[in-house]
This record gives sequence, C-alpha cells and structure tokens, in this order.
Amino acid sequence: MQIKHLEYLVALSREKHFAHAAVACHVTQPTLSAGIKQLEENLGILIVERGQRFRGFTPQGDRVLGWARRILGDVDALQRVANESDGELIGRLRLGVVPSALAAVAQLTGPFSMLHPGTTVTVLSQSSIDIQRDLDDFTLDVGLTYLDNEALSHVRPIPLYRERYRLVTPASGPLGGRETVAWREAATLSLCLLTPDMQNRRIIDGHFRAAGAVVRPRIETNSLITIWAHLRRGGYSSVLPEAMLGVVGGVDGLVTIPLVDPDASQSVGLIVPERDPPTPLAAAFLRVAETVRVDVGPG
Repeated sequence: MQIKHLEYLVALSREKHFAHAAVACHVTQPTLSAGIKQLEENLGILIVERGQRFRGFTPQGDRVLGWARRILGDVDALQRVANESDGELIGRLRLGVVPSALAAVAQLTGPFSMLHPGTTVTVLSQSSIDIQRDLDDFTLDVGLTYLDNEALSHVRPIPLYRERYRLVTPASGPLGGRETVAWREAATLSLCLLTPDMQNRRIIDGHFRAAGAVVRPRIETNSLITIWAHLRRGGYSSVLPEAMLGVVGGVDGLVTIPLVDPDASQSVGLIVPERDPPTPLAAAFLRVAETVRVDVGPG
C-alpha cells in the first residue's frame, strides 16, 4: 500500500471525476486509475463502483475512504512535527471561515502569527458545507463556522461568540428613523441578501419564518462585498451580522438598526477534526483562541 494511492482515492472523492482527480494529483488518468486498482487488489475488496464514469464508492470503499483521510491527516501532521526547528512551530495553518465571520477572524490570526512567527496562515472564505468537507478531507486544519444551526459531524466545537443581526437601510427610507425594527417589517423592504447556499442566509430565512414572514430578496449574491456595493448605491436594505458592521464602519446615508421579534442570535465558533492528538498547528491555534475574547460589537 502506498500513500499516493490513498491520495488518489481522497482526490477522487473530492472531484467525483477521474480526469479531474488526476489533474489535482498531477498524474495522468491511467496512473490514477491503476493506483486505485492496485489499492483494491492489496485490500482484496472493490472500492469504486465500476462504470465509464465515476458512480461512487462501494460500502467497503466508503470505509476505506474514511481511513485514507485519517491516515493522510496523520502523515501531514508527522511531516509538520518533523519540520519543527528547535521547538519553534513552523508550517502553514489552513483556516476555512464562513463569510459572516471573516470580520472576526483577524482577532485570532493576528495573535497566532505574532506568537508563532515561523508560521503562515491561509484564510479561505467558504460555505459551512465546504468547511465540513475539507475538514473531513484534512485539507483544512480549523474551521470557523456556525455551531448550533445545522448538524456537524466528526468535529470538536469551540464556541467563540453569538452572532446578532441588524437591518442596514437608507436613513431616508420608511424604517430609517426607528430604534428597532421587527423582522416582519424588514421583510417588506427591497432586500439584498446572501444566496441560499450560504448558511447565514438559511439562518436569516429561519428568523423571518419565525416572525411569520416570507422574504423575497431583490438581489442575491454569495459576496458580502457585493451586498455593500448595492447598499452604498442606495435603494436597498440588508440584514447583516453585527461583526461585519464593526469592520466596515458607518456609511453616509445608511443606518443600522437592531432587529427584534424575535431577538435572534446564533453561536459561532471553531471546529477541528475529532482526532487525538490534533495537528500541532491546530492545537496551537486553539490555545490562542482560549486566550482571546472575540469582540463582535457593531462599533
């Protein structure tokens, strides 16, 4: 059994296409297919459903895939430990963050980088589904995501803060002079929101439903920058986490108003693969997170 054959298998599970998996592994498709076939022969089981196209894994293959991910994660951790110089932590921390938490992540990565100058950090803006997948594949070390809205699997959660929401709306608009706005009232505005594949949007939709309202946004996007661009041009409103408002600051002509009825919030925190021990970089990042109080006030 060779490590590269396990890499082929994990790449195939991620790409769901033999040719694309081969490109990801920097080999030809025949080489990848031969490597997986050799793995099957070594284990004496069928791993991949046979067909002209990738059709999925057999039940035995799914179990092998789980072990392949764990083994590759352990190999990566071993390489990082071996590369440590005189006890100094070195290497690249790979961090996946849901867009609504990007404004808060610098409060963690800054202290981590100062404490461990031999490291670099890659921060990726991802959906919660992508974060879960990449943690399963061991292509991420840590995720920063929602903890109590949709089920998480095979991870250890570390709560950091509660996400709360405000209506961002033109000061001259129909609700611009209010101290608070009910979710039902906000649903009547011309809204610009994230797309439904983002968990933040699914959470917001749930709060609207709890208020007895159905939201039909005029603009949908997977980019918070695009939402801000529409808000600045005028005519649109949005529902955004308070953490984002603390970073962007005030914008002339816009006001931010707390949303009530319901007074909603959501738990946000770190997740790491449920493994013992965690990778050295993940363990170091968690130690930093334990000492930092994440401030997500609107400023």
